[in-house]
Amino acid sequence: MLQLGLPHTTRPFRLADRVLFRTLSRDDDPLLYGEFFDSTEDDPDAAEWYRNLIREGVCAAFAEAGLAEDPRLRGMAHKIISSVSAFLRSDLAADPIIKRGGSAWQLHPEAAPPTWWSVAMLAAMPSLQRERAGFVERLGAYLAQPAPTKSFMVTVGKTTIRPQHLLLGDPLELDAKGAPKDIPLALHFVELLAGLGQLHASPSAVAFLQLLLEDLDAEGVWHPKNLRSQPKAVSPVTHHYWPLSPDDGGLSARQADITFRLALIAKRLGWHLEYS
Repeated sequence: MLQLGLPHTTRPFRLADRVLFRTLSRDDDPLLYGEFFDSTEDDPDAAEWYRNLIREGVCAAFAEAGLAEDPRLRGMAHKIISSVSAFLRSDLAADPIIKRGGSAWQLHPEAAPPTWWSVAMLAAMPSLQRERAGFVERLGAYLAQPAPTKSFMVTVGKTTIRPQHLLLGDPLELDAKGAPKDIPLALHFVELLAGLGQLHASPSAVAFLQLLLEDLDAEGVWHPKNLRSQPKAVSPVTHHYWPLSPDDGGLSARQADITFRLALIAKRLGWHLEYS
């Protein structure tokens, strides 16, 4: 609903707020684990891990909803940022992946790298960025570093999972022509960096944005040559984000989302836009 621009004052948001604010509290109602309830029922360590994961997502949603000054959100946001900051200052930041068993790799159990949600939260909280300016710069530098190429797992209680929410450096995977393999994910990354004021720190993000800007027509509409279909998302990270306009087969539908995202990125960068 946030991505579609619905007002946060409407009833659906008010109903959701009641539940989501409970997740930021010490309320131990098992229903607050949602889809993760079965995984946490007999595993306290997994319960804590999933609760923290949910809290990060909730914080990102609240921040993007305009609740950045709410003390409940700010308190949890500072806690999340402090954890990530400690990780970025530690030796683990350079190599957080360790051997598990014979040939498998896993994230070090003490590593607390940034996630898509913690970065989204901070990108929507400008006052917090000013308070933690040093951390924001370290985060920008970290997200510009090459991400590990080896596959790894994360230990969650008694089980392991393959993480899709972690950011261990630059998440952009490029094809042979230098273009991102997942355009929606790359757009999301550029938008978050713009919100953090750290776009300049990532050469790959700057190059990708420039590539898209070169395909704008005189009216500011994204119009590349031979656009046969709407770019498809690969990562589930952008399920909430892409697409906002369904592909009905028409040219305008294929152009709409990227045109909109480029305008939003431009606003976050402080560029002057003129609308016709």
